[in-house]
Amino acid sequence: MNFELTEKHQLVRRSIRSFAEKKIGPHEAMMDKEAKIFTEILEELSKMNLWGILIPEIYGGAELDTLSYIIIIEEISRICASTGLTLTVHNALGTSTLYRWGNEEQKERFLFDLTSGKKIIGFSLTEPNAGSDARGIECLAVEDGNDFILNGSKIFVTNSELGSIFLVVTRYQTNDGQKGMAIMIVEKEMAGYELGPKEDKMGMRGNQTRSLYFNNVRIPKKNILGQIEDGFKIALQTLDFGRIGIAAQALGIAQAAYEHSVEYSKGRIQFNQPISQFQGVSFKLAEMATKIETARLLIYKTAHMRDLNKKYSKESAMCKFYASKISRQITQEAIQIHGGYGCMKDLPLERYYRDSKICEIYEGTSEIMKLIIANQILRGNI
Repeated sequence: MNFELTEKHQLVRRSIRSFAEKKIGPHEAMMDKEAKIFTEILEELSKMNLWGILIPEIYGGAELDTLSYIIIIEEISRICASTGLTLTVHNALGTSTLYRWGNEEQKERFLFDLTSGKKIIGFSLTEPNAGSDARGIECLAVEDGNDFILNGSKIFVTNSELGSIFLVVTRYQTNDGQKGMAIMIVEKEMAGYELGPKEDKMGMRGNQTRSLYFNNVRIPKKNILGQIEDGFKIALQTLDFGRIGIAAQALGIAQAAYEHSVEYSKGRIQFNQPISQFQGVSFKLAEMATKIETARLLIYKTAHMRDLNKKYSKESAMCKFYASKISRQITQEAIQIHGGYGCMKDLPLERYYRDSKICEIYEGTSEIMKLIIANQILRGNI
């Protein structure tokens, strides 16, 4: 087993870290305050070819592997988790799903705009009465000639403000009585599509979250992703991949909080010595470092498994569960180390804490992650 990153992966880390610090860093606090990703940041992401990280070059993508993608999300989230969220949903839940399950006509029609950043994509499953219970969705698409008529609503939609295309998980009903769950490609220009008001969130404020409303939206059959009856399977596999990205996002937040804590503790003098010399602080730093390294190894291993085309459902749930938990713990301890300064908006510590919490909730709560892990273990996948 080789735990060293290749030169290629080290280069990815160096280049993205430098990019994030120089181009995103000066705007991170203001994007959180104003609750939006600035247009100039979106343009910089396009210049770095970060909208199609995993997509082949023939469709305009960067054609990188999963580990490179994870490193990119980790490094972007270390500076701005809201920007990291925008990218991970677009790349993992959106473009990769469309590339994996789309037919050639759909790939030609959508991927070039998506990989260039001309259009941004989202993935929409959650509804007012369906969150952890994905089978409880009520959105319904009824067959009508060469189309389906979609009615219903979705809530807490990431990339809702920026997005032009959404992969919508919906129930369907055909004229011959077939029923099931499908994923349909909804474009914001379609009549009957409506965007709800911006949610005033605790964290990840830069990425605006809104509801989507569908009032007799006519979806052409050419916008059905994969086979119509495969919707639930596609959704589950999409979420498996998405959870690795959320874990990487949580890892980046934790890394930033840890680095700030180390530097602050070495410079903060109390009782005539740096507080880093006190066991109460140094032990916190030791635990932070250990948890971060453990999470990173688990996440990188799972990304490697995906690149080897191995099953990774259990491991992705482990990543999501563990990384989100330690991120919240580490950001909380970072505030404690900074004392009163940690609660001030002049420093990013309170933002790290706010951003980290949602990682324990979206794309499957920690409780659901433990359920997935336990089910896999009890089926013999140990």
